Amino acid sequence: MDVTRVGMLVVSAVAATLTVGACSSTPADQDMSATSSSQTSAAAAPATTGGQTEQAHNDADVTFAQGMIPHHQQAVEMSDMLLGKQGIDPAVMTLANEIKAAQGPEIETMRGWLSDWKVPAPSSDMPDMSEMPGHDMSSMGGGMMSEQDMAALQNAQGAAASKLFLTQMIEHHKGAIAMARTEVDSGQFPAATEMARTIIASQQQEIDSMESMLASM
Repeated sequence: MDVTRVGMLVVSAVAATLTVGACSSTPADQDMSATSSSQTSAAAAPATTGGQTEQAHNDADVTFAQGMIPHHQQAVEMSDMLLGKQGIDPAVMTLANEIKAAQGPEIETMRGWLSDWKVPAPSSDMPDMSEMPGHDMSSMGGGMMSEQDMAALQNAQGAAASKLFLTQMIEHHKGAIAMARTEVDSGQFPAATEMARTIIASQQQEIDSMESMLASM
């Protein structure tokens, strides 16, 4: 084999080695580039935490939920009292069922908010907000019934019970509307202010209906 041919073979072998090395390095370079890009994107992305479920609420939202839960509980209790009686006006019975159907789920919704916000909810057997420090239902226009009011409703029968229920529930609803208006004016949590608007509209309609019922009795 002459020298020229040997030299050409060596050059060809070196060239092939360089070509293989270049090809094998390309994916590695691409992988590193992709990894670097991915890491940069991850670092730039905003962190998502469970705290986002607690955002956009303020003290007014907490007060609204903590106050409206026992308020609704008492309305449900009043409705149950009436539904357990005989000789009640059918229209009043229908109203009592509607109040339970609307306010029961709202109680559970508000309890969920308070849980998310990590603040205490009123217990299910505590309808009197005066037992909660910092909450005075009378100053808030809560319209809550006293123990004597509840006893009077419990003891009333027939047409007298229907009239007393309507009279008490009108005042109760007025208190709820006042509380809801405070939430609309001062609250920050969107779902709470929306519920407050719903309470204002629906309970005002029920007040109008109850006043018409009373006028016809």
